[in-house]
Amino acid sequence: MSSGTSSSPLRIWWAQRPPAAGAAVMATGIVSVALHLTGHEALSRTALVLACVAWVALAAAFVHLLLADRARWVTRAGTPGTLAAVAATTVLGTRFSLLGRASLAAGLLALAALLWLGLLVPVVRHWGRRMPGAVFLGCVATEGLAVLGATLAAATSTAWLAHAALVPFWLGIVLYLVSLFRFDLRQVVRGRGDHWVAGGALAISALAGAKLLAAAGTGMYLWNADDQAVLHDVTVFLLALDLAWYAVLLAAEIAWPRPGYDVRRWSTVFPLGMTAAATLSVAAVLDAPWLDAPGDALLWIAVAGWLAVAAGAVVRARSGLRSAASEASVIRSTAPR
Repeated sequence: MSSGTSSSPLRIWWAQRPPAAGAAVMATGIVSVALHLTGHEALSRTALVLACVAWVALAAAFVHLLLADRARWVTRAGTPGTLAAVAATTVLGTRFSLLGRASLAAGLLALAALLWLGLLVPVVRHWGRRMPGAVFLGCVATEGLAVLGATLAAATSTAWLAHAALVPFWLGIVLYLVSLFRFDLRQVVRGRGDHWVAGGALAISALAGAKLLAAAGTGMYLWNADDQAVLHDVTVFLLALDLAWYAVLLAAEIAWPRPGYDVRRWSTVFPLGMTAAATLSVAAVLDAPWLDAPGDALLWIAVAGWLAVAAGAVVRARSGLRSAASEASVIRSTAPR
């Protein structure tokens, strides 16, 4: 590779993106889903385009690192933030399924499942004590498979897919409980953004339950009345816990403000959007219209959060590109001719 190519400011800057940057795709994708649920289709599709562009760029960086620096790729693969790639892929797949693009959604489900199989074990092996909020991404990625699988099952009337989605649904809940014991609760007052995933993981679990209930409501016989009742109660319980976490985390942000941009703030926007999507979905499947107004309010809070973090990201990117340009200049000036 020539020095001119390897020392490109954009390449240098992009190579420095942490695995947690995948949360930007997760956040943008779920905001797109929530906007669709409330009928704001133009805004939803705009968010979807942005999410797709970011996903493609991050996927290219993921593959490039695998081919160019396998040792560094393996090191990154053991970090919790890597699972954001799985969750982001399932969120995009869910949105495409809602657009009627079942084949594309199925392809993304297959890709997400392969990534999940390859990344979950290395990440879990590196779990320690007093982990940041990113520890809950194991649950998020797993529940993302359940959400996309159940959404596709309902769209295509595929019973086996709904049954298959039950596996990551229950496994995700187990992973949440394990993660909760490893989560450093001090992050609630000190965290820089990803501590919100403690609530977001419950939100995506509630969304998965709502999607499974919706699949059963399409006329397919999936399970008996007792199983349906259990799924109903668990889904409601998960949403209630999520809203409780939301209140606690919001109160902590007010009591201990943490201003300034941090890439981990995308992991704040994701739970905001996911809580809105879960509330709206549970309202629809349980025929509880009194949840619509809170769901709408939560959506616009998520949109406001997205705009604030996106503005911070643009400012930080400009600064990063200037720094990368200076670094590239030094590399070119010292390169052998």
